[in-house]
Amino acid sequence: MTKHILVIAQYFYPEQFRINDICIEWVKRGYKVTVVTGIPNYPQGKFYDGYGLFARRRDTHHGVGIIRLPLIPRGNSSMMLILNYISFVVSGFVWSVFAKTRADCVFIYEVSPMSQALPGVWYAAKSRVPCYLYVTDLWPDNVEILAGITNKRVLNVIGRMVDYIYSKCTMVFTSSKGFMQAIADRGVDKDKIEFWPQYAEDFYQPIANSVAKAPEIPRDGKLNIVFAGNIGYAQGLEILPSVARRLKESGAKVRFNMIGDGRFKNILEDRIKQENVAEFFNFIDKQPAIRIPDFMAIGDAALISLAKNKVFSKTLPAKTQSCFACGVPIIVAADGELPDIVQQARAGLCSDAGDVEGLVANILLMASLTEAERIEMANNALKYYRDNFDKEKLLSRMDYWFA
Repeated sequence: MTKHILVIAQYFYPEQFRINDICIEWVKRGYKVTVVTGIPNYPQGKFYDGYGLFARRRDTHHGVGIIRLPLIPRGNSSMMLILNYISFVVSGFVWSVFAKTRADCVFIYEVSPMSQALPGVWYAAKSRVPCYLYVTDLWPDNVEILAGITNKRVLNVIGRMVDYIYSKCTMVFTSSKGFMQAIADRGVDKDKIEFWPQYAEDFYQPIANSVAKAPEIPRDGKLNIVFAGNIGYAQGLEILPSVARRLKESGAKVRFNMIGDGRFKNILEDRIKQENVAEFFNFIDKQPAIRIPDFMAIGDAALISLAKNKVFSKTLPAKTQSCFACGVPIIVAADGELPDIVQQARAGLCSDAGDVEGLVANILLMASLTEAERIEMANNALKYYRDNFDKEKLLSRMDYWFA
């Protein structure tokens, strides 16, 4: 009998999250998969073309059934973001009460907000099936940063919600080792917590520079640094204009190729103008994920940065695996688990989150390396990926819980 996995994920295709590939792989492995998600609006904050409250609410993607719940788009303010979170939960509650879907288990893919897990918890309790939670954003710890909430009473309510979700889940999987102790500290049994790192989709692989197709990045002798992904507050990109000013003063030939969109993008562009360093930046519209390896191949190094915060120091962003799988040198501006892994892999250069001078020094050092030295870093990254983030091994581990 075919096992039916009900996936709860507020963000799903055409939004670019790793859960898209996970669901497709589960279909290939013989599972029936249904995803309950929202109307796509991440990260730009408005509904994608062709989607809306009355358009494409039922869909399929590579054999995955999709149910899209009505919600309020994220917009570009903290208030709109909160309304976006709440509207998904309200729609999810109504759906869970009247759902006719019959699944054998629930898998919740938790990127912020954690509140999106509630419809899955309610469905699992009603249907008496196992409920698996995959934590990629640690709540309530990062709520203040992402939603701008500082009221202690509100944070306490959110904390109780998080504890309720943990208590109702059969297993809690984490995308970083640093999350495990933080979750255990909330009273969750350690035997109920397992590290399950993310993997990169198959199209993330090394491409020869000579055949890469990304005309958006000039090949003019400058050190091309590639940043691909959400341009948000959590990424700690506010230091880049100051970094560029210091690079300009040193006469360095460097370009930051910023691929993507997000709530901080307009602010970043304004600060770049204020610092008079526009020539150091090349903004490229959000691209299909499948194109990113070409950009990486033309770039000399990838940039992964996070804001300075104790929560982010425990975080291993999904783009880490993408960069490793592409086999590129990595420049890190972050604290904690991310730089630890890059240094362990000997795959790049690391500085602390928010450290302008440290990032400047590493960029200048990367520019001074020989081609052979950069190739060694790239090969180290690829080897570490294959040893630690292999897709088949990770999916087989999850099969054990679904059996």
